[in-house]
Amino acid sequence: MQRPWVHVISANRQEWLSKRNCSLAPRQLALIFASLATVSLGIALAFAAAGAWMVLPFAGIEVLALGTAFVVYARHAADYERIVLSQDCLLVETSRAERLSQEKCAPAWIRVEYNGARQELIGLVTSGQRIEVGRFVPESERTDLAMQLRTQLQGLRC
Repeated sequence: MQRPWVHVISANRQEWLSKRNCSLAPRQLALIFASLATVSLGIALAFAAAGAWMVLPFAGIEVLALGTAFVVYARHAADYERIVLSQDCLLVETSRAERLSQEKCAPAWIRVEYNGARQELIGLVTSGQRIEVGRFVPESERTDLAMQLRTQLQGLRC
């Protein structure tokens, strides 16, 4: 069964990687934007040539709004979450809108909190700090990810 995350096991560490589900590559996104902008501005120019020149500013606003939406989409297309577990360190690396954040802690003291509630993220709790993971994992699959994390953390304690 295909998982919405990648689990890589090596000799001394394990890694879980989940990414945002994006169906368009940047080149495809640019082509779609260019074609929509061309059609919209082409129709507006035809109306402007026929004397309805007020259509042109509204088409410009429409293309500007569409461009803004595409830029926001493109900034988040490469978002990901990576959890790296080794004997002495748990690293949670998150990339959102080209901002990279990393949180490290000792795996021996981590508790996994997840009850399966709607829109709940998996919490990795240690000494008053809570790191939330599973943002890009579908709700139906978060239970499996939480169980894997619990199992691997318990295995390190033995």
